[in-house]
Amino acid sequence: MTAPTLLRRVAAVDTPDGAQLHAVVDGSDDAPVTVVMAHGWTLAQAAWDDVAELLTPRVAAGELRLIRYDQRGHGRSTWGRYADDVGELTIDQLGADLGDLLDQLAPTGPVVLAGHSMGGMTIMCLAAARPELFGDRVRGVALVSTSAGDLAPAGENLAERLQLKLAPGLVTVAIGGARALERMRRLLPPTHPRHQKLVRELLYGADATAEMVLAGAEIMHASTVRAFAAFYPALGGHDKRQELKALTDVPVEILVGDSDKLTPKRHSHQLAEALPDATLEILPRSGHMLPQERAGQVAEAIERLLAAATAERGAA
Repeated sequence: MTAPTLLRRVAAVDTPDGAQLHAVVDGSDDAPVTVVMAHGWTLAQAAWDDVAELLTPRVAAGELRLIRYDQRGHGRSTWGRYADDVGELTIDQLGADLGDLLDQLAPTGPVVLAGHSMGGMTIMCLAAARPELFGDRVRGVALVSTSAGDLAPAGENLAERLQLKLAPGLVTVAIGGARALERMRRLLPPTHPRHQKLVRELLYGADATAEMVLAGAEIMHASTVRAFAAFYPALGGHDKRQELKALTDVPVEILVGDSDKLTPKRHSHQLAEALPDATLEILPRSGHMLPQERAGQVAEAIERLLAAATAERGAA
């Protein structure tokens, strides 16, 4: 079968503080709806490739436009004002970046947003900062393996208290010794069985294939020690549990793996409680990397949001 022909371009989104976000845009600018995908911590836009491939026939048919981008400090995107000091870096900044991307690459027409892990938090931050976009421009949201807050250790035991006390210092050490740590990482590449075992145990569920684990490990390995260290405290500081009102104005699909260790399903249950009209889907034998592990189910959730978004547009 001949692969569908895609119109593809690479775009650069300039932010007010001098960062440049690397984006790939598939499809025509006059497509009836745009899907924007935001990836997670220490990943890159490639983490969405499996889902994007399933949506490709609709892109080729002119039914939608698809935008994937590298978050600030990840992939080919730069750091902006945090190039020298990441002390004030927050997930709110990523929400502002997503707003800049929408303003520049999708200034008109309905939009569906999909966020995995930190990407879902990015969408929540955009909703808190610019609620007027939701229900008007943004017509649907997929929140995949993510959380509205409560990610930092609670300090209820000795290990958690030590983690809270030492984390800021560990970030400083990691960033200061990034070059040395990068050299150490090269000694244990993604193809190494020990590397893959660690990644599998932390991020994947029972049904994940060796190919999935290797692909995910390679994406993460391409990220930098600086990105890992800089965003760790930002994730702990993320809390939008009381600022989700804008998301009640749009259809929301919440997906989580039943064995997710990074954002366990209690986080998705909390989201579903705050968004009572949202659809919650708990996927069996699945871990944190749902865009790979369960690409079909994630794509189906996005398809449902697209159907709602285009139906609303037709009714309007």
